[in-house]
Amino acid sequence: MAVYFATGNKNKFIEMKSYLKDIDVRHYEFRHKEIRSDSIEEIAREAVDAAYSEVKKPVFVEDTGLFIESLNGFPGTYSGWVYEKIGAEGLVRLMRGEKNRSAVFKTCIAYRSGKKVLTFSGECRGSISEKILGKAGFGYDPVFIPEGHVQSFAQSINLKNKLSHRYKTSEKFRRYLLKSEAI
Repeated sequence: MAVYFATGNKNKFIEMKSYLKDIDVRHYEFRHKEIRSDSIEEIAREAVDAAYSEVKKPVFVEDTGLFIESLNGFPGTYSGWVYEKIGAEGLVRLMRGEKNRSAVFKTCIAYRSGKKVLTFSGECRGSISEKILGKAGFGYDPVFIPEGHVQSFAQSINLKNKLSHRYKTSEKFRRYLLKSEAI
């Protein structure tokens, strides 16, 4: 049985499909007015309910936020909106001169195949670079350096595919799907 990934972001779909390679993942084009919350889990839960009401089949959504310590967690759950407005370059400018560059990427997948919503979460700690590093990936990949490393996700997709918040979360989700025989 197939599971549908409800997203309007083709890059997320391609990445998620590669992480869930042994699952029949299908794209469900989903545009939804996201609720405002400081909780990525709350946002994901609400979105998966909306997606399920449309597709009426096993479906999941994914919500991610980049939380920067020196900016009191900003952009957090507003990461996508901030990226659309100022991009990774704007984030670098915003942090110019800041010594504390600690950040954490957090991801939540919400899954619904019936009445119950399940969530899976993961994170990746790191820091924000002082300049754009690399051209691969998407979003904030050129400015996020995972803890213990010197390259950004955009400089090493292999590094991203082993350490990223999205990979860690999708791995938990994948194990659940395979174990539960839900698909």
